[in-house]
Amino acid sequence: MSRLAQTAGLTDVQQEILSTVRDFVDKEIIPVATELEHRDEYPQQIVDGLKELGLFGLMIPEEYGGLGESLLTYALCVEEIARGWMSVSGIINTHFIVAYMLKQHGTQEQKDYFLPRMAAGETRGAFSMSEPGLGSDVSAITSKGVKDGDEYVLNGQKMWLTNGGSSTLVAVLCRSDEGHPEGTAPHKSMTTFLVEKEPGFGEVRPGLTIPGKIDKMGYKGVDTTELVMQDLRIPANRVLGGTTGRGFYQMMDGVEVGRVNVAARGCGVAQRAFELGVSYAQQRHTFGKPIAQHQAIQFKLADMATKVEAAHAMMVNAARKKDSGERNDLEAGMAKYLASEYCKEVVEDAFRIHGGYGFSKEYEIERLYREAPMLLIGEGTAEIQKMIIGRRLLEEYRFQG
Repeated sequence: MSRLAQTAGLTDVQQEILSTVRDFVDKEIIPVATELEHRDEYPQQIVDGLKELGLFGLMIPEEYGGLGESLLTYALCVEEIARGWMSVSGIINTHFIVAYMLKQHGTQEQKDYFLPRMAAGETRGAFSMSEPGLGSDVSAITSKGVKDGDEYVLNGQKMWLTNGGSSTLVAVLCRSDEGHPEGTAPHKSMTTFLVEKEPGFGEVRPGLTIPGKIDKMGYKGVDTTELVMQDLRIPANRVLGGTTGRGFYQMMDGVEVGRVNVAARGCGVAQRAFELGVSYAQQRHTFGKPIAQHQAIQFKLADMATKVEAAHAMMVNAARKKDSGERNDLEAGMAKYLASEYCKEVVEDAFRIHGGYGFSKEYEIERLYREAPMLLIGEGTAEIQKMIIGRRLLEEYRFQG
């Protein structure tokens, strides 16, 4: 273990889990990540290994076959996995958000049916809010679910679905006006539907099409897709929680936990970039000595290490706050904002330390350079985080004039 990004106060069980995950990352992910990423190949062998480790059920309660661990344990595992290859953490994250939403908001029947399969990694989750015409403006969603007897008929198009092809269960946010009079606030007329499907592309069940993978700059290997619903029929017992109109709150609860996860990914990628930079700086010689002995490079390393340490501390704080049962949207927003910005800066400094070789696809830093930008926009852009942080600060520090 390195000196940086240590977490005080972990139990023996937590330390054992983290040590196992770090070992898996060093042996099974880092050696193959760049090659798989360049081929944009789904890391099936790595995913099978994570299933065996029980990571798909890490936060699912023990009574459903999971490990019943905390958000902190999960975030620290994500940090380790992202240090190896960020795409792999994405495969787990969307699955975990759906499992978390089911655990928190699902009916007893929904929990009994889905959670044991999700813990085993047999049912794989994805969740869907964004649409082609909107990203962060969730209240503008146009996809609709209309009641028809004992079913709902869903129509609309969704965008930026991580695990869209490989998942077998998608939590889809739609507008459902039934029971909500005209003029109801947009966020009070949304419902989360639990949509089961076959893995793959094309028409994966009647009325549901996953057109294919979106070609991306980075974050490869994991499939990111659209989702098209055309008269897709869903039974009423697949409304998350059994009641319409609660979808916005359910999704926001999931995203809050997802923001801690994105912060953890930023921490992991930044750590790897620092490791690569500090190692290369001691091997590369200029003007008769390793570049690490030049003050200019030492200043960079000092900046990078400080950012790695600060981001990790904020991420851990946000996770612990949620675990204690407190509201953590302020801390999660701050951690996500800081960790993603610092990740980009640490990766760029490592890239600069590598000089011309950083531009070569032979070196791992080239991959990290393309991966870091995704964290600036995933789970809400930096600007959205700042809006959340600003509003929450004004609530906390209301002027008592």
